[in-house]
Amino acid sequence: MFFVNSRAIIERFNNEETEIVIQSRTKSDSLFKIELPGGRIEPFESLIQALIREVKEETGLDVYEIEGNETRIDTIGINSEFEVECLRPFAAYQTIKGPVDSVGYYFRCRATGDLLEAGDETLNIKWITIIELNALFKKNPLGFSDVDRAGIKYYLKYQGF
Repeated sequence: MFFVNSRAIIERFNNEETEIVIQSRTKSDSLFKIELPGGRIEPFESLIQALIREVKEETGLDVYEIEGNETRIDTIGINSEFEVECLRPFAAYQTIKGPVDSVGYYFRCRATGDLLEAGDETLNIKWITIIELNALFKKNPLGFSDVDRAGIKYYLKYQGF
């Protein structure tokens, strides 16, 4: 089985600090692991559509800005039987070992609205400063979902940690 995922690094600037949204997964295969919002794309769903849908389902937030979306091009109107989009994500991942083979794309984005108490198979949805995220990750990297561990490590390095 092979999956393609679209994942969100939802940022905001609050009290002179950058914060992102994290949550805990309630699915049995990753019970209570900390993760970023996102998930599998549906057949022929665009990465951006999947990102917006997954963020809404899991957090209640509405995405309004996606870094890289300005690079998006598509072939709509050239051949109605076959359409493709291309854009630049923040980062990409591929599992290279494990029980599930998947690739995914991380997008830095901004969103508006109020966080849900519980979303689609998610709990403990909250904003966390990247300083707190770094400390939490250093203390217990295995407390993070297998897929997002590399994405969070990549993001923290990008932020200078």
